[in-house]
Amino acid sequence: MIDNEELIREGAEHYSAENIQVLEGLEAVRKRPAMYIGDISTKGLHHLVYEVVDNAIDEALAGFCTHIEVFINPDNSITVQDNGRGIPVDWHEKEQKSALEVVMTVLHAGGKFDKGSYKVSGGLHGVGVSCVNGLSSKMITQVYRNGKIYQQEYSCGKPTTPVTEIGTTDLHGTRQQFWPDRTIFTVWEYNYETLATRMRELAFLNAGITITLTDLRPDDEGNTRTEIFHSEEGLREFVRYIDSSRIHLFDDIIYLNTEKNGVPIEVAIMYNTSYSENLHSYVNNINTIEGGTHLAGFRAALTRTLKKYAEDSKALEKAKVEIAPEDFREGLTAVISIKVAEPQFEGQTKTKLGNSEVMGAVQTAVGEALSEYLEEHPKEAKLIVDKVVLAAAARIAARKARESVQRKNPMSGGGLPGKLADCSDKDPANCELFIVEGDSAGGSAKQGRSRLTQAILPIRGKIFNVERVMWHKAFEHEEVNNIIQALGVRFGLNPEDSKEANYDKLRYYKVIIMTDADVDGSHIDTLIMTLFYRYMPELIERGHLYIATPPLYLCTKGKVKEYCYTDVQRQQFIDQYGGGNENAITTQRYKGLGEMNADQLWETTMNPETRLLKQVTIENAADADYVFSMLMGEDVGPRREFIEKNATYANIDA
Repeated sequence: MIDNEELIREGAEHYSAENIQVLEGLEAVRKRPAMYIGDISTKGLHHLVYEVVDNAIDEALAGFCTHIEVFINPDNSITVQDNGRGIPVDWHEKEQKSALEVVMTVLHAGGKFDKGSYKVSGGLHGVGVSCVNGLSSKMITQVYRNGKIYQQEYSCGKPTTPVTEIGTTDLHGTRQQFWPDRTIFTVWEYNYETLATRMRELAFLNAGITITLTDLRPDDEGNTRTEIFHSEEGLREFVRYIDSSRIHLFDDIIYLNTEKNGVPIEVAIMYNTSYSENLHSYVNNINTIEGGTHLAGFRAALTRTLKKYAEDSKALEKAKVEIAPEDFREGLTAVISIKVAEPQFEGQTKTKLGNSEVMGAVQTAVGEALSEYLEEHPKEAKLIVDKVVLAAAARIAARKARESVQRKNPMSGGGLPGKLADCSDKDPANCELFIVEGDSAGGSAKQGRSRLTQAILPIRGKIFNVERVMWHKAFEHEEVNNIIQALGVRFGLNPEDSKEANYDKLRYYKVIIMTDADVDGSHIDTLIMTLFYRYMPELIERGHLYIATPPLYLCTKGKVKEYCYTDVQRQQFIDQYGGGNENAITTQRYKGLGEMNADQLWETTMNPETRLLKQVTIENAADADYVFSMLMGEDVGPRREFIEKNATYANIDA
């Protein structure tokens, strides 16, 4: 038997200079791609496009670009062309190669680190286009500059040709075409809607720029698709778009576009009759989903200014309720966009701004603009104050509802709902909660589950739509309360914001919605997702929410049995075992989870080794906000239009 000391001695002898790897060029990116683009699946694949487009946007911010064209090519390669200055192609003395080759093949190289080239830049870390090059099996760069066309080709980040002059032109700008490396990415097909969402967002954030997105992959009828994104009013149009399916408190947009302490600040604010707060913040076009100092400055200005106005108008004295900061933000939709020369982001993902000087600048700018608006619009100001008072009353009612529920459950396992069949493992990282539609399916799930790590919470039918009710109503609804209690999430602990969920006691790191594979099941999925998005968004952002995928069919031919999760899989079974004859096989259509026995439910939908889970993500908060309010809100028109447009994709049993 070898002891520890001998193992250490042996390891030390074999650990020498030859064990130290030096990754040259873009090998580090290819070795650890997720460090640079997030992941190697759908998100990372689309991130490649954003990195290249961000370079063109930086040219626009510097005042040299007005039009950006993005093409999804038939072979799923991407082309991005702008009319900016074009990447420099002259000789780089230090690197002893063309500046174009330096930009395309060296990490942390580019004009963004030279304050004379770009005042502000979205691609802070400078890994953008070279990172894309490193993760592409092939890339072709063309530069239109000085009346000439220059070209260089690359493979896996390494040049395969020199920088060559290939013709003359009247154009100026850069054209990039790249083929994502299929040995690195697990997904290769680009999603048009995902790219369109980001292009639309960039057009709103950069008024006057035109972005054209063209999908050259023909659809079933042989048609291609093109959309042009252009906004003259910028954030004003953006906030109208986000709020388009809500009922507005009044039609005005409170807008400011100014500069304080060298920080350009643009803000657009609308109030609506909903009960949620929808703040979307950006720094240099980067969506700061975790907020930061700019958001803190905005909230402070909003609270201070509205509170002063309400006190001066004696409105609070008449209402006789205690106002909290969060009350001023109920029914608020706002987009905040700032530009910072040297932003300090927390983490490589750039989701939270840390620049301390920004808070004061935003607070001053928003305070001045809001004060001026309230003084000049007394009618609208009164509507806002009345909304604030109503929010305060609802918050107090919500607190009483929570306290009432807690008093009713003093002995039931720390307030856990009686229907919950808990798991025995107490480590949240190992535990899963299945929210199951119906007592029948809940019973099968309880029998079939792994009792060590899987908890089951049956819910009765459809929970109500939290998009349409006041905050405190959720805590008076039994099924919603059961979900919140089972999770261990707490509200009301933050004195600054009682609506903020506290996840310290979260009991399960996988929360799985398991409903029937039919239209009613999809509706219940949507209702529960709306609850999480509006009340516990961080649970989605942390990657804890999933949707189970039960099979649609059990297909049998003799002794061969196969669960089919889609109509395509069923047809493949028919073709393989029935010779294309549907009558030659036996098909059982599962219309509900309750039709499966415990073993079948475990085997198809709950077993971690064989099940198929869909993770719920928020790729773009502003677009998610729009979709949830459109599908679940009061305004029927946009919802009808959406259903008519997408109805062909629904599989509804006759």
